[in-house]
Amino acid sequence: MAITCEDLQAAIDRFPRTELADLPTRLDDCPRFSEALGGKVRVMVKRDDLTGLAFGGNKTRKFDLALGDAVAQGATAIITGAASQSNHARQAAAAAARLGMKCVLVNRHDHRSQMGIQGNQLLDNILGADIRLVVDGVNQNEVKERVVEELTAQGEKPYLIGQRAVVLGTVAYVGCVLEILAQLEAMDAQADFICTASGHGTHAGLALGVKVLGLPIRTQGFSPSKGDEAQRKVRLAEVANEAAELLELDVRLRAEELENTDAYVGENYGIVTEAGLNALHLLARTEGILLDPVYTSKAMSGVIDRIQTGEIPEGSTVVYVHTGGNPALFAYAPELISHGDYRQNLVTS
Repeated sequence: MAITCEDLQAAIDRFPRTELADLPTRLDDCPRFSEALGGKVRVMVKRDDLTGLAFGGNKTRKFDLALGDAVAQGATAIITGAASQSNHARQAAAAAARLGMKCVLVNRHDHRSQMGIQGNQLLDNILGADIRLVVDGVNQNEVKERVVEELTAQGEKPYLIGQRAVVLGTVAYVGCVLEILAQLEAMDAQADFICTASGHGTHAGLALGVKVLGLPIRTQGFSPSKGDEAQRKVRLAEVANEAAELLELDVRLRAEELENTDAYVGENYGIVTEAGLNALHLLARTEGILLDPVYTSKAMSGVIDRIQTGEIPEGSTVVYVHTGGNPALFAYAPELISHGDYRQNLVTS
């Protein structure tokens, strides 16, 4: 049974938060981009790339709640990690700095880190994170557990960002649905689709918010990495339902209700696609909005494809939730330059 927006907001407000994010983020109408796609579908961009913390991104919205939990527990240090160009890690480092905590990033010593310190990894260093790069064959999670023991022995109270943080981040994206609804109402508009780059909590939270409010909106997630679609949907449903339990909601999501595809990943995670780079250039050159090469541009290429094939039908309104990641543009400069055929036009007289 659907509940009111006010009741849902009250349920979210029970959790401690850090006020790290600048909320609500903007909802930008994109008429020139929409026109470039034929003008038959209205595309709006929810600007969670502008959450305000160290170039922003969806993790800052999530950390508002997840690190509220850490602060409530008296944590003095946070531990997390992913790829060397992780947006999550960069925003964690910034959040720790803002909250006066230590931050240890256990990231992968992958191809991008072997190219040198740049992009998100450069920002991690500027923000003062203790960065540990894990080589192939070494278990990242085991290293994180050793860091917990190390910090504890030093008298710190470490907070390992794990499943509870994922669930709280999912709750945060239930709240994002409430923002979108209020902004659409102010614009005298209604959404038919909410689309985003996500294979986990962002999509799960958006889908849960739509279902609990009984909205006639389809949520579509575009995974940044390959994997078994059925298993991914099961994981999405599980984290959505953990969030529903935390919020004390009666509603539950079934895996078969979720739409999440890896059809636009290309060769693999972190490897650019031609369609993604085309989407990146098109949005930049029609609306001045930047996408990143790994997540948001690939997802937007999926939105474009579905508009062009009619899977998103004429007359629809799409809200694309922009999850950020723009610092990775600098780490992917060679691919962007090659694809865009950028030139330096020298004037010599």
